[in-house]
Amino acid sequence: MNHLVIMAGGVGSRFWPMSTAEHPKQFIDVLGVGRTLFQLTYDRFEGIVSPENVWVVTNEKYAGIVHQQLPEIPEGNILKEPCRRNTAPCIAYVSWRIKNADPKANIVVAPSDHIVTDPTEFRRVISECLKFTSESDAIVTLGMRPTRPETGYGYIEADLSAPSARNKEIFRVVKFREKPELETAIKYIQQKNFLWNAGIFIWSASTIINAFRVYQPALARIFDRIRDKLGTPEEQKYIDEVYPDCENISVDYAIMEKTDEIFVCPASFGWSDLGTWGSLLLQSKRDLYGNAVISKGADLYETKNSIINVQDAKKVVIQGLDGYIVAEHDGVLLICQLSEEQRIKQFSGEN
Repeated sequence: MNHLVIMAGGVGSRFWPMSTAEHPKQFIDVLGVGRTLFQLTYDRFEGIVSPENVWVVTNEKYAGIVHQQLPEIPEGNILKEPCRRNTAPCIAYVSWRIKNADPKANIVVAPSDHIVTDPTEFRRVISECLKFTSESDAIVTLGMRPTRPETGYGYIEADLSAPSARNKEIFRVVKFREKPELETAIKYIQQKNFLWNAGIFIWSASTIINAFRVYQPALARIFDRIRDKLGTPEEQKYIDEVYPDCENISVDYAIMEKTDEIFVCPASFGWSDLGTWGSLLLQSKRDLYGNAVISKGADLYETKNSIINVQDAKKVVIQGLDGYIVAEHDGVLLICQLSEEQRIKQFSGEN
Protein backbone atom coordinates (compact mmCIF):
# COMPACT_ATOMS: atom_id res chain seq x y z
CA MET A 1 0.00 0.00 0.00
CA ASN A 2 1.24 3.50 -0.81
CA HIS A 3 1.69 5.98 2.04
CA LEU A 4 2.47 9.69 1.97
CA VAL A 5 4.48 11.50 4.63
CA ILE A 6 4.27 15.29 4.67
CA MET A 7 6.96 16.97 6.75
CA ALA A 8 5.32 20.12 8.12
CA GLY A 9 7.31 21.11 11.19
CA GLY A 10 9.20 24.10 9.80
CA VAL A 11 8.93 27.44 11.62
CA GLY A 12 10.19 29.74 8.86
CA SER A 13 8.93 33.30 8.48
CA ARG A 14 10.42 33.94 5.03
CA PHE A 15 7.14 35.39 3.79
CA TRP A 16 6.75 37.82 6.65
CA PRO A 17 4.42 39.54 7.36
CA MET A 18 2.17 36.79 5.95
CA SER A 19 4.13 34.01 7.65
CA THR A 20 5.39 33.98 11.23
CA ALA A 21 6.82 31.44 13.65
CA GLU A 22 3.27 30.94 14.96
CA HIS A 23 1.82 30.51 11.47
CA PRO A 24 4.67 29.44 9.13
CA LYS A 25 4.61 29.59 5.36
CA GLN A 26 3.34 26.05 4.75
CA PHE A 27 0.04 26.94 6.39
CA ILE A 28 -0.69 30.14 4.46
CA ASP A 29 -2.09 30.79 0.99
CA VAL A 30 0.91 32.60 -0.45
CA LEU A 31 -0.22 31.97 -4.04
CA GLY A 32 -3.68 33.45 -3.54
CA VAL A 33 -5.41 30.30 -4.88
CA GLY A 34 -7.59 29.50 -1.88
CA ARG A 35 -5.36 26.62 -0.68
CA THR A 36 -2.27 26.75 1.51
CA LEU A 37 1.07 25.26 0.42
CA PHE A 38 0.41 22.40 2.86
CA GLN A 39 -3.02 21.70 1.34
CA LEU A 40 -1.60 21.89 -2.19
CA THR A 41 1.03 19.30 -1.22
CA TYR A 42 -1.77 16.95 -0.16
CA ASP A 43 -3.83 17.73 -3.28
CA ARG A 44 -1.13 16.75 -5.75
CA PHE A 45 -1.06 13.16 -4.43
CA GLU A 46 -4.73 12.59 -5.26
CA GLY A 47 -5.15 9.18 -6.87
CA ILE A 48 -1.78 7.98 -5.58
CA VAL A 49 -2.40 7.77 -1.83
CA SER A 50 -5.74 7.47 -0.03
CA PRO A 51 -6.47 9.89 2.85
CA GLU A 52 -6.19 7.18 5.53
CA ASN A 53 -2.58 6.56 4.42
CA VAL A 54 -1.49 10.20 4.62
CA TRP A 55 0.77 11.04 7.58
CA VAL A 56 1.90 14.45 8.76
CA VAL A 57 4.87 15.01 11.05
CA THR A 58 4.77 18.44 12.63
CA ASN A 59 5.63 20.40 15.73
CA GLU A 60 3.07 19.77 18.47
CA LYS A 61 2.02 23.44 18.40
CA TYR A 62 0.93 23.12 14.75
CA ALA A 63 -1.15 19.93 15.19
CA GLY A 64 -4.37 21.94 15.45
CA ILE A 65 -3.65 23.84 12.23
CA VAL A 66 -2.86 20.55 10.44
CA HIS A 67 -6.16 19.01 11.54
CA GLN A 68 -8.07 22.17 10.60
CA GLN A 69 -6.54 22.33 7.12
CA LEU A 70 -6.70 18.59 6.37
CA PRO A 71 -9.71 17.22 8.29
CA GLU A 72 -9.97 14.33 5.82
CA ILE A 73 -6.92 12.51 7.19
CA PRO A 74 -7.19 10.56 10.48
CA GLU A 75 -6.24 12.67 13.47
CA GLY A 76 -4.09 9.77 14.67
CA ASN A 77 -1.94 10.19 11.55
CA ILE A 78 -0.77 13.61 12.75
CA LEU A 79 2.49 12.83 14.55
CA LYS A 80 3.61 15.50 16.99
CA GLU A 81 7.29 16.27 17.55
CA PRO A 82 7.93 17.66 21.05
CA CYS A 83 11.04 19.47 19.80
CA ARG A 84 12.83 20.15 16.51
CA ARG A 85 15.29 17.46 15.49
CA ASN A 86 15.75 17.84 11.71
CA THR A 87 14.57 15.40 9.03
CA ALA A 88 16.30 12.14 10.02
CA PRO A 89 14.49 11.67 13.38
CA CYS A 90 11.27 12.90 11.78
CA ILE A 91 11.50 10.29 9.03
CA ALA A 92 12.63 7.54 11.42
CA TYR A 93 9.66 8.17 13.73
CA VAL A 94 7.03 8.05 10.99
CA SER A 95 8.69 5.09 9.24
CA TRP A 96 8.58 2.92 12.37
CA ARG A 97 4.99 4.07 12.95
CA ILE A 98 3.90 3.19 9.41
CA LYS A 99 5.65 -0.18 9.42
CA ASN A 100 3.75 -1.11 12.57
CA ALA A 101 0.50 -0.40 10.73
CA ASP A 102 1.51 -1.76 7.32
CA PRO A 103 4.68 -3.92 7.17
CA LYS A 104 4.70 -3.83 3.34
CA ALA A 105 4.19 -0.08 3.09
CA ASN A 106 5.67 1.87 0.19
CA ILE A 107 6.37 5.48 1.22
CA VAL A 108 6.88 8.85 -0.43
CA VAL A 109 8.19 11.66 1.78
CA ALA A 110 7.59 15.27 0.75
CA PRO A 111 8.15 18.71 2.27
CA SER A 112 4.98 20.71 2.92
CA ASP A 113 6.04 24.09 1.54
CA HIS A 114 7.07 23.46 -2.08
CA ILE A 115 5.06 24.09 -5.23
CA VAL A 116 4.55 22.10 -8.41
CA THR A 117 3.03 23.73 -11.50
CA ASP A 118 2.47 20.49 -13.47
CA PRO A 119 0.71 18.10 -11.05
CA THR A 120 -0.14 15.61 -13.84
CA GLU A 121 3.54 15.04 -14.66
CA PHE A 122 4.32 15.02 -10.93
CA ARG A 123 1.86 12.18 -10.33
CA ARG A 124 3.25 10.22 -13.27
CA VAL A 125 6.82 10.50 -11.95
CA ILE A 126 5.84 9.62 -8.38
CA SER A 127 3.88 6.57 -9.57
CA GLU A 128 6.87 5.32 -11.57
CA CYS A 129 9.17 5.72 -8.57
CA LEU A 130 6.75 3.98 -6.20
CA LYS A 131 6.57 1.02 -8.59
CA PHE A 132 10.38 0.91 -8.67
CA THR A 133 10.78 0.90 -4.87
CA SER A 134 7.99 -1.67 -4.42
CA GLU A 135 10.00 -4.12 -6.55
CA SER A 136 13.45 -3.47 -5.05
CA ASP A 137 15.40 -2.43 -1.95
CA ALA A 138 16.31 0.89 -3.54
CA ILE A 139 16.00 4.41 -2.23
CA VAL A 140 14.90 6.93 -4.85
CA THR A 141 15.11 10.71 -4.69
CA LEU A 142 13.74 13.16 -7.22
CA GLY A 143 16.20 15.40 -9.05
CA MET A 144 14.85 18.52 -10.68
CA ARG A 145 16.37 19.39 -14.05
CA PRO A 146 17.91 22.81 -13.40
CA THR A 147 16.79 25.84 -15.36
CA ARG A 148 19.45 28.23 -14.04
CA PRO A 149 22.71 28.14 -12.00
CA GLU A 150 20.92 28.28 -8.64
CA THR A 151 23.07 28.71 -5.52
CA GLY A 152 20.20 28.21 -3.07
CA TYR A 153 19.69 24.48 -3.75
CA GLY A 154 21.77 21.40 -3.10
CA TYR A 155 22.61 19.29 -6.16
CA ILE A 156 22.61 15.61 -7.03
CA GLU A 157 25.33 14.33 -9.34
CA ALA A 158 23.82 11.50 -11.39
CA ASP A 159 25.35 8.80 -13.56
CA LEU A 160 23.26 9.30 -16.69
CA SER A 161 25.36 6.93 -18.80
CA ALA A 162 23.08 3.98 -18.13
CA PRO A 163 19.56 3.82 -16.63
CA SER A 164 18.52 1.16 -14.16
CA ALA A 165 17.41 -2.17 -15.61
CA ARG A 166 13.92 -1.83 -14.10
CA ASN A 167 13.14 1.72 -15.23
CA LYS A 168 14.72 3.76 -18.01
CA GLU A 169 13.97 7.04 -16.19
CA ILE A 170 15.87 6.16 -13.01
CA PHE A 171 19.66 6.41 -12.61
CA ARG A 172 22.26 5.84 -9.94
CA VAL A 173 23.38 8.71 -7.73
CA VAL A 174 27.10 9.47 -7.88
CA LYS A 175 27.21 12.06 -5.10
CA PHE A 176 25.17 14.66 -3.25
CA ARG A 177 26.62 18.17 -3.49
CA GLU A 178 26.22 21.08 -1.07
CA LYS A 179 24.75 24.44 -2.14
CA PRO A 180 27.46 25.79 -4.47
CA GLU A 181 28.99 29.16 -5.17
CA LEU A 182 27.78 30.74 -8.43
CA GLU A 183 30.90 29.72 -10.39
CA THR A 184 30.44 26.08 -9.35
CA ALA A 185 26.70 26.20 -10.08
CA ILE A 186 27.46 27.40 -13.63
CA LYS A 187 29.80 24.41 -14.10
CA TYR A 188 27.10 22.06 -12.81
CA ILE A 189 24.63 23.38 -15.38
CA GLN A 190 27.15 22.96 -18.19
CA GLN A 191 27.87 19.34 -17.24
CA LYS A 192 24.19 18.34 -17.70
CA ASN A 193 24.25 15.53 -15.12
CA PHE A 194 23.67 17.72 -12.06
CA LEU A 195 20.14 18.03 -10.71
CA TRP A 196 18.52 20.10 -8.00
CA ASN A 197 17.84 18.16 -4.81
CA ALA A 198 14.10 18.56 -4.17
CA GLY A 199 14.08 16.70 -0.85
CA ILE A 200 11.41 14.24 -2.06
CA PHE A 201 12.18 10.61 -1.24
CA ILE A 202 10.58 7.28 -2.16
CA TRP A 203 11.28 3.95 -0.46
CA SER A 204 9.63 1.00 1.22
CA ALA A 205 9.22 1.05 4.99
CA SER A 206 11.51 -1.99 5.30
CA THR A 207 14.22 -0.39 3.15
CA ILE A 208 14.44 2.87 5.09
CA ILE A 209 14.26 1.18 8.50
CA ASN A 210 17.05 -1.22 7.49
CA ALA A 211 19.08 1.79 6.31
CA PHE A 212 18.66 3.49 9.69
CA ARG A 213 19.75 0.30 11.47
CA VAL A 214 22.91 0.10 9.31
CA TYR A 215 23.91 3.79 9.08
CA GLN A 216 22.29 5.34 12.18
CA PRO A 217 22.18 2.53 14.77
CA ALA A 218 21.80 4.89 17.75
CA LEU A 219 18.72 6.48 16.21
CA ALA A 220 17.32 3.10 15.19
CA ARG A 221 17.73 1.76 18.72
CA ILE A 222 15.59 4.59 20.09
CA PHE A 223 12.63 3.68 17.89
CA ASP A 224 13.18 -0.07 18.14
CA ARG A 225 12.98 0.33 21.91
CA ILE A 226 9.53 1.95 21.78
CA ARG A 227 8.24 0.13 18.70
CA ASP A 228 5.51 -1.69 20.63
CA LYS A 229 4.19 1.62 22.00
CA LEU A 230 3.73 3.22 18.57
CA GLY A 231 0.10 3.29 17.52
CA THR A 232 -1.11 2.92 21.12
CA PRO A 233 -2.54 5.56 23.51
CA GLU A 234 0.92 5.69 25.15
CA GLU A 235 2.73 6.70 21.97
CA GLN A 236 2.92 10.45 22.64
CA LYS A 237 4.20 9.95 26.17
CA TYR A 238 7.09 7.81 24.94
CA ILE A 239 7.86 10.09 21.99
CA ASP A 240 8.01 13.07 24.36
CA GLU A 241 10.54 11.15 26.47
CA VAL A 242 12.85 9.84 23.73
CA TYR A 243 12.68 12.45 20.99
CA PRO A 244 15.03 14.95 22.67
CA ASP A 245 17.66 12.16 22.70
CA CYS A 246 17.60 11.90 18.88
CA GLU A 247 20.55 13.38 17.05
CA ASN A 248 19.77 16.63 15.23
CA ILE A 249 20.71 15.49 11.73
CA SER A 250 19.24 15.65 8.24
CA VAL A 251 18.30 12.49 6.37
CA ASP A 252 20.73 13.56 3.62
CA TYR A 253 23.69 13.32 6.00
CA ALA A 254 22.28 10.41 8.00
CA ILE A 255 21.34 8.07 5.14
CA MET A 256 21.51 9.46 1.61
CA GLU A 257 25.23 10.19 1.54
CA LYS A 258 26.09 6.80 3.02
CA THR A 259 23.99 4.19 1.26
CA ASP A 260 24.96 2.52 -2.03
CA GLU A 261 21.49 1.56 -3.26
CA ILE A 262 20.39 5.10 -4.04
CA PHE A 263 18.89 6.27 -7.28
CA VAL A 264 17.59 9.51 -8.74
CA CYS A 265 14.74 10.18 -11.13
CA PRO A 266 15.41 13.35 -13.16
CA ALA A 267 12.16 15.26 -13.57
CA SER A 268 10.60 18.50 -14.76
CA PHE A 269 7.23 19.45 -13.34
CA GLY A 270 7.61 23.11 -12.44
CA TRP A 271 9.10 22.64 -8.97
CA SER A 272 10.20 25.34 -6.54
CA ASP A 273 10.85 25.31 -2.81
CA LEU A 274 9.54 28.90 -2.55
CA GLY A 275 12.33 29.93 -0.25
CA THR A 276 12.11 33.65 -1.02
CA TRP A 277 9.73 36.34 -2.23
CA GLY A 278 11.91 36.39 -5.36
CA SER A 279 11.23 32.70 -6.04
CA LEU A 280 7.51 33.32 -5.51
CA LEU A 281 7.69 36.09 -8.13
CA LEU A 282 9.33 33.69 -10.61
CA GLN A 283 6.66 31.04 -10.02
CA SER A 284 3.69 33.42 -10.20
CA LYS A 285 1.80 34.63 -13.24
CA ARG A 286 3.24 38.02 -14.23
CA ASP A 287 1.88 40.89 -16.25
CA LEU A 288 3.59 42.56 -19.22
CA TYR A 289 5.77 44.56 -16.84
CA GLY A 290 6.99 41.54 -14.83
CA ASN A 291 4.71 42.15 -11.85
CA ALA A 292 3.03 39.35 -9.90
CA VAL A 293 -0.13 40.72 -8.30
CA ILE A 294 -1.57 38.29 -5.75
CA SER A 295 -4.39 40.58 -4.73
CA LYS A 296 -7.80 41.73 -5.89
CA GLY A 297 -7.58 45.33 -4.75
CA ALA A 298 -4.28 46.55 -6.18
CA ASP A 299 -3.83 49.10 -8.97
CA LEU A 300 -0.30 49.49 -10.34
CA TYR A 301 1.08 52.46 -12.29
CA GLU A 302 4.61 52.75 -13.72
CA THR A 303 5.59 49.72 -11.62
CA LYS A 304 7.57 46.69 -12.81
CA ASN A 305 9.37 43.51 -11.66
CA SER A 306 7.55 43.59 -8.32
CA ILE A 307 5.45 41.19 -6.26
CA ILE A 308 2.30 42.52 -4.62
CA ASN A 309 0.56 40.31 -2.05
CA VAL A 310 -2.04 42.37 -0.21
CA GLN A 311 -4.94 39.93 -0.05
CA ASP A 312 -6.45 41.46 3.11
CA ALA A 313 -6.31 45.07 1.96
CA LYS A 314 -9.42 46.74 0.54
CA LYS A 315 -7.58 48.96 -1.94
CA VAL A 316 -3.90 49.56 -2.72
CA VAL A 317 -2.49 51.98 -5.31
CA ILE A 318 1.20 51.64 -6.18
CA GLN A 319 3.20 53.93 -8.43
CA GLY A 320 6.82 54.03 -9.54
CA LEU A 321 8.28 50.87 -7.99
CA ASP A 322 10.84 48.59 -9.70
CA GLY A 323 11.89 45.32 -8.07
CA TYR A 324 9.93 45.57 -4.83
CA ILE A 325 7.96 43.40 -2.42
CA VAL A 326 4.70 44.89 -1.17
CA ALA A 327 3.00 42.58 1.33
CA GLU A 328 0.29 43.20 3.90
CA HIS A 329 -1.20 40.92 6.52
CA ASP A 330 -2.99 41.40 9.81
CA GLY A 331 -2.32 45.13 9.98
CA VAL A 332 1.38 44.87 9.07
CA LEU A 333 2.65 46.32 5.77
CA LEU A 334 6.03 45.46 4.25
CA ILE A 335 7.57 47.48 1.42
CA CYS A 336 11.06 46.19 0.63
CA GLN A 337 13.42 45.94 -2.33
CA LEU A 338 13.63 42.37 -3.62
CA SER A 339 17.41 42.70 -3.56
CA GLU A 340 17.26 43.35 0.19
CA GLU A 341 14.82 40.63 1.20
CA GLN A 342 17.46 38.74 3.18
CA ARG A 343 16.95 41.48 5.79
CA ILE A 344 13.26 40.63 6.27
CA LYS A 345 14.02 38.54 9.35
CA GLN A 346 15.65 41.63 10.84
CA PHE A 347 12.55 43.69 10.02
CA SER A 348 10.19 41.07 11.47
CA GLY A 349 11.91 41.00 14.84
CA GLU A 350 11.94 37.17 14.81
CA ASN A 351 15.05 35.13 15.53
